[in-house]
Amino acid sequence: MTLLLDTCAAIWISENAALADSAVEALDRAEDDGQPILLSPITAWEIGLLVAAGRLALPTSPEAWLNRLMQAPPLRLADLTTSVLIASSFLPGQPPRDPADKIIIATARAQNLTVVTRDRHILAYSKAGHVLALAC
Repeated sequence: MTLLLDTCAAIWISENAALADSAVEALDRAEDDGQPILLSPITAWEIGLLVAAGRLALPTSPEAWLNRLMQAPPLRLADLTTSVLIASSFLPGQPPRDPADKIIIATARAQNLTVVTRDRHILAYSKAGHVLALAC
């Protein structure tokens, strides 16, 4: 299983926040197996929006924060293609309303990835069978 971090999971990991045991095990297993842990480029946009709105305080600029995060050996950027962006507009069922969540979901669906998240909307969408997700 290849993992895709949602934005909140990336923030929590960067802050060494407590995660669910199952998420820690999956992240450790991926690293031990040499599997990449992916981050959507849309996370950079979301981080910028959160900082600009005063909803997230970072010790550095958003760009420096992202560059530092991406230095962790297993982390890599996921491909964000035009096909994924279009697919994010046509997700089945009742997807979350947040555009970034839609893009993360479409990325996971296109690349058969498991989204690591605490977002209740993504987790509900997963329970409906539309995307693989792991609660963190």
